[in-house]
Amino acid sequence: MQKLSKQQTVFLIIFLVLVWGINWPLSKYALDYMPPVLFSGVRTLLGGVLLLVAAIPRYRRLRFKETWFIYVVSAIVNVVLYYGLQTIGIQYLPAGLFSALVFLQPVLVGIFSWLWLGELMNGLKVTGLVLGFAGVGVISSGASGASGHISIAGVLLALGSALCWALGTIYVKKSSAKVDNIWLVTLQLMIGGLFMTGLGTVTESWSDVEWSGGFIASLLFISIFVIALGWLVFYKLMDSGEASKVASYTFLIPLVAILIGTIFLHEPFTFTLLIGLVFVLCSIYMVNRPRRLQRSSV
Repeated sequence: MQKLSKQQTVFLIIFLVLVWGINWPLSKYALDYMPPVLFSGVRTLLGGVLLLVAAIPRYRRLRFKETWFIYVVSAIVNVVLYYGLQTIGIQYLPAGLFSALVFLQPVLVGIFSWLWLGELMNGLKVTGLVLGFAGVGVISSGASGASGHISIAGVLLALGSALCWALGTIYVKKSSAKVDNIWLVTLQLMIGGLFMTGLGTVTESWSDVEWSGGFIASLLFISIFVIALGWLVFYKLMDSGEASKVASYTFLIPLVAILIGTIFLHEPFTFTLLIGLVFVLCSIYMVNRPRRLQRSSV
């Protein structure tokens, strides 16, 4: 896998953090127009279909007979379980608290990368990951406030979503040499999207969908930039660097989501948000700080 330059890495991280940050308020808007399971299925299926344009010319790299199980496992973990648990669970908790629990994922990725990928783990990196999670918690607590019913089911679904995202991330990084990235994302989205759309068709009603111009624009933005391009960029970054370091930048995503609410929805920028931002920035520095080589005494 070709390594990314520092400039390319910075650009892709900025793109990913921005579009995945925008996704939270945009999805909240879109859920007013389409039931949740159908929305999860349609946005992922549409993203996969759009990526077929890029995948079909690379059909020789598909090797479906040898690698079909990688596509299926990735679809189950990264789409069906991750998005499914997330869509159901967010109905039981305040959005800020739910997102904070989901962003336990970078901490889990750091642990799993150490256990299963052989990535280096040290006290500074562990402290940084924990500090980042704490920062997300501070940001989300300030955004959601003290009100809201805390459901055990919602907490478990959020933690399950984080666990599935982390396991899916490690699985894809471990299997990336065996599959083509574009085909992986395309089939992951199509398989998972078909399942979720079918489930939504059985459990929900298409007649509840309101096909307004704003909703269609939101659906297309999410399908193209958040789902299709977002997952491609995420996997490209994972292939090019340490999983735990790349995952640490996802701590910025809830911050972007809240900043968008501050700028466009005129929500207040609080002292709590500022403290959380400092925690997250310190976390990213600590996780990504290069180790100094100790000079041997002569």
